Amino acid sequence: MNKSVSVKVYHGYGHAHNLVVYGHVFKYKAKTQQVYSNNILVNIAHLLKLFILKPYAFVDVRLRFFDQVIYNKTESDGFFKFEWKANQDIPAGWHDVKVEAFNGDGSVLNAGEGKVYVPHITQYAFISDVDDTIMISHSATIGRRLRELFIKNPHTRKTFPDAASHYQQLALSHTDMVQPNPFFYVSSSEWNLYDYLVETFKFNKLPDGAFLLNTLKRWKDLIKTGKTGHEGKLLRVMRILDAFPNQKFVFFGDNSQQDPEIYSSIVEKYPKNIEAVYIRNIRPQKAGETMLLLKKVEGEGVCTCLFNTSEEAIEHSKSIGLIQ
Repeated sequence: MNKSVSVKVYHGYGHAHNLVVYGHVFKYKAKTQQVYSNNILVNIAHLLKLFILKPYAFVDVRLRFFDQVIYNKTESDGFFKFEWKANQDIPAGWHDVKVEAFNGDGSVLNAGEGKVYVPHITQYAFISDVDDTIMISHSATIGRRLRELFIKNPHTRKTFPDAASHYQQLALSHTDMVQPNPFFYVSSSEWNLYDYLVETFKFNKLPDGAFLLNTLKRWKDLIKTGKTGHEGKLLRVMRILDAFPNQKFVFFGDNSQQDPEIYSSIVEKYPKNIEAVYIRNIRPQKAGETMLLLKKVEGEGVCTCLFNTSEEAIEHSKSIGLIQ
């Protein structure tokens, strides 16, 4: 194995006929063992390391899944995507995948392991934004966003009161603990922050799910973190809908950036697939504009809720029968 090469595999998702797994191959990546410290300098050093990396462009990769082997190449930023059809029935739940990077003579440079989630046949699936929908991030103000990122770690990042409780109840909506509803977390944050977000969600007891993030950034672009990728976000959400045509989706976002516009344009295309749209009212000055977009969504027969607190959103979910 080449110690300087590393393969990172993110949680994938799908069903037997359409499985998707993403990841990156790096020529170099700073060692990033998270220490959950209250020392600001320790947190700053850790965050900077997440952005110190050198992607491995156009290297050959192969994915092993049960008895299948699928081949691909990384893109210019080291990113890879595998999309394949299983040649056997795949039971619901999490399944292991292994991705190997290898060179021209077939020798393996390094490998990474990950998981792919096949949801149970449930009525609902949930797609949620992350920053300022679940986590307090101040996304609209770059200085405040960077302050949150730099001085906090995954165990000190604040989520909105009752957000985890709401999502836990939705995970069991019209199903049970053995067959929870799937969650997809779609964010404008970069793949650099994947482990940071997974640990933040785990610590705050949010439902397990697949994360779909934005293109990697290098350390010199750190100041632009979370500020791009809204068109990419639209495409990522639409890919999930295409992968699960028989599922009813519920969207969660906020009005600090473009979630209301993104979600209303998706509802126009897929009105029968969307059960409800929830928008957290982060910017009260945009409430009027947000309500106009949500009225358009309601015109397609989809429930909507503009809420200030998760408690209000929970009450709305009860009123439309999403949760008991």
